[in-house]
Amino acid sequence: MQYQRKPDWLKIKLPQSDHYRRINQLIQSNNLHTICTSGKCPNMGECWNNGTATFMILGDTCTRGCRFCNVKTSKNPAPADQNEPIKLARAINKLGIKHAVITSVDRDDLSDRGAYHWARTIKEIKYKNPDLTIETLIPDFDANPRLLDMIIDAEPDIISHNLETVKRLTPKIRSKAEYATSLRVLKYLAQNDVQTKSGIMVGLGETMEDILEVMDDLLKVDCKILTIGQYLQPSPKNIAVQRFVEPKEFDEYKRIGIEKGFTVVESGPLVRSSYHAEQHLSKEN
Repeated sequence: MQYQRKPDWLKIKLPQSDHYRRINQLIQSNNLHTICTSGKCPNMGECWNNGTATFMILGDTCTRGCRFCNVKTSKNPAPADQNEPIKLARAINKLGIKHAVITSVDRDDLSDRGAYHWARTIKEIKYKNPDLTIETLIPDFDANPRLLDMIIDAEPDIISHNLETVKRLTPKIRSKAEYATSLRVLKYLAQNDVQTKSGIMVGLGETMEDILEVMDDLLKVDCKILTIGQYLQPSPKNIAVQRFVEPKEFDEYKRIGIEKGFTVVESGPLVRSSYHAEQHLSKEN
């Protein structure tokens, strides 16, 4: 399948600053997995210059195969690196990061879905970097309260979990993950006094009515931080872009979201889950 030609508002220049190059070299030399680089995030330079970076733990192979994602998949990924929490905590310290976003692949092969490893990682990072703020972008953990409690008890500053797409398209876009399960995750977190956040991609065939439904559903579970960005097809094997949403439509999503009651709506063609993440902590629900 041929890629659609990107409109001008989606064309970016790769960062070239000395600061960007230094961080990139440190990430590579420490063999870290970052969504910034693997996802070719268009905001990488801006985020790194602001002292924010997104790290992926539990390996680089996912047990699920969502159609929008280009991460490697396998039912039997390599065992988790038990030294990863310490190595990542030390690397973040060396990088001088002020705000770290931690995410992971899904690990349905593990009995605890990787929750214990998650909790260890958060605690190690906080111990080694006491002035750092941490956002965790977590998988659904099958909405298991026992597993979610492990993350809550590690006390990250914010816990994010993405719906990824609208309810109607979820069966087509995501694999094992379900829309209702993700809402249960966010509801449980909010009920335990956690500041929550979620995000969706657009350009996959959704309607305005679909997006309004997402907003209403998130507000019902007390999730008041929302990110909306353009889906970009990462490889020919992934689902194709249906359309490129114009910037003025993103502005309209933001206007509507704020009117509905969201504290923060980051909405734009290049917005990704961790965009301006360091600013969201000052926006208490």
